[in-house]
Amino acid sequence: MQRLVDILLAFKEYVILTFLIIISIILLNSNDNSQIRAIRSYTVGFVGAVQDLISIVPNVFALKRENEILRQLSVNLSDEVNRLREARLENMQLREMLKLKEKSQFKLVAGEIVGKSFLLLRNTITLNIGETDGVVPDMPIISEVGLVGKVIAVSGHYSVGQIMLNKDFRASSKIQRNRVDGIISWDGGETVNLENISKTQDVREGDVVTTSEYSTIFPSEIKIGYVSKISERQGSLFRAIDIMPVVDFASLEQVFVITAKVDSERVALEKKVMPKK
Repeated sequence: MQRLVDILLAFKEYVILTFLIIISIILLNSNDNSQIRAIRSYTVGFVGAVQDLISIVPNVFALKRENEILRQLSVNLSDEVNRLREARLENMQLREMLKLKEKSQFKLVAGEIVGKSFLLLRNTITLNIGETDGVVPDMPIISEVGLVGKVIAVSGHYSVGQIMLNKDFRASSKIQRNRVDGIISWDGGETVNLENISKTQDVREGDVVTTSEYSTIFPSEIKIGYVSKISERQGSLFRAIDIMPVVDFASLEQVFVITAKVDSERVALEKKVMPKK
């Protein structure tokens, strides 16, 4: 008790001030005078405004934290949407590849592209299938939409494919509409060339071009692309014909290798009398 008295004596000025304020508030509340009511009203409004102002401070921190949570949630949802979109596209592509494998008359080995070299004139792709999967050089590479290229090198578990966009690539081809024969080559552009088509042949823009029966490597009727441009060459008997490939090599991810063996007897015979197509 004595300790409490000592504390009150030490802070007697504050104790007296607090007592007087309490008495003043009681008197203000008990007085019905119009001026007192006005003072009371202003006082309540002032105290309310101060409380609102003070309440903003913790709200700022709460809003900042809530904003951080919402941003993190947005990032997570965006990532989830991207993964679902990727899974959907992959599922669609795999379905198309499955349809191709089911209706194909050839034995197909599916492979994924694990490497691409699209910076030079000799563009190639690397596949995760090789000799252990039955893959050997000169086997055709296709996708669910058309011709990709051919295998040029293999190891136990990997293989390298030469795609159509390669200056060394050649394939016997034909116009599907009228069976006009030509040779597919590439000179560095976005399209491939259909060579050896004379000016007298009937070729139209939009014609479908496929592989022909005359190739020693590629089976016939594999879609290559569409005629996108026809130009006349001055002083030449042949036209310049551009073919837009049906395969999008930039986005290509999965392919098939046709494991049909090359007819070695035919190849050996043709090498004696004519260049390999």
